[in-house]
Amino acid sequence: MVGASSLQPRLLSSFIGDRFIQSQRPLHQLFRCNPGNKHVSMQLSRTFSGLTNLLFNRRDVEKLPNRKRKRLSPEKLSPTRPVPSHIPRPPYITSKTPPGIASGLEVHDEKGIECMRNSGRLAAQVLEYAGTLVKPGIKTDEIDEAVHQMIIDNGAYPSPLGYGGFPKSVCTSVNECICHGIPDSRPLEDGDIINIDVTVYLNGYHGDTSATFFCGDVDDEARKLVEVTKECLDKAISICAPGVEYKKIGKAIHDHADKYRYGVVRMFVGHGVGRVFHADPVVLHYRNNDDGRMVLNQTFTIEPMLTMGSFNPVMWDDNWTVVTEDGSLSAQFEHTILITENGAEILTQC
Repeated sequence: MVGASSLQPRLLSSFIGDRFIQSQRPLHQLFRCNPGNKHVSMQLSRTFSGLTNLLFNRRDVEKLPNRKRKRLSPEKLSPTRPVPSHIPRPPYITSKTPPGIASGLEVHDEKGIECMRNSGRLAAQVLEYAGTLVKPGIKTDEIDEAVHQMIIDNGAYPSPLGYGGFPKSVCTSVNECICHGIPDSRPLEDGDIINIDVTVYLNGYHGDTSATFFCGDVDDEARKLVEVTKECLDKAISICAPGVEYKKIGKAIHDHADKYRYGVVRMFVGHGVGRVFHADPVVLHYRNNDDGRMVLNQTFTIEPMLTMGSFNPVMWDDNWTVVTEDGSLSAQFEHTILITENGAEILTQC
């Protein structure tokens, strides 16, 4: 979301916001970076200004295992893949308007709920298929190609494609990549972990989900990080119901991550999703005192990102790819949920 000399609107699939984001304010107005160091920072209101130092504290970097894994670097991108003209585009594609956080919750009637179930189900099926492709030697661009084809074959549009200029149809975040990795020519290697983040736009509604997969023989420490990240998501979903405070999501995630001394990424958040890609509420994954309560028939995502070491995010020159400062592993899981009378329904599962 931040460039060396300019600010660009970004995928918000985890993008932090203060509660003052109550309109379609362009995302780029919230961020800044210091030229030359690519460290992401943001313009915080007084509500959060006292937390600035806490947001990017280092973990115990010296206690990280001595890994021989080579750090990621940008690789070659293939041309943008076409979408048939008969497939409806999200409004941000045709309007060319910089995306922002839409004001108001995504609350649905019976027809809208059914549409959300359909888009969520397709997103889950695409993600499940993408996961079967993960093996040593496959390029992340090949995963993007397969995901793109499956989505358009089902009459849907790959929501990331063209969102704020994102060039691909899926995000593939490998090893130390926290989120928004751009599929490229890098082959996956034995022992890698990879988060695949799928969003589809079907019949006017977005379904958004992601999971972290193992590539080949993954060591126990990486497996534990992935396992605990999934547990954090499950625990957060389990407390959701009408009237529950959003801040309880962050507490559930942070409390569980602390048991294993994992870092919780602050700069990227969950969000309302439905007829628009990103809407209220902003869902924080860490302990907070934010206001707001869940309401019946609303939909939003929960998408915690945990790190083995530092949770300081560093952005590449592509203005999308976000990696951990120290190169430590990061894992993420995400679901779109519907608040029901009895709790929460996971929409993004097969």
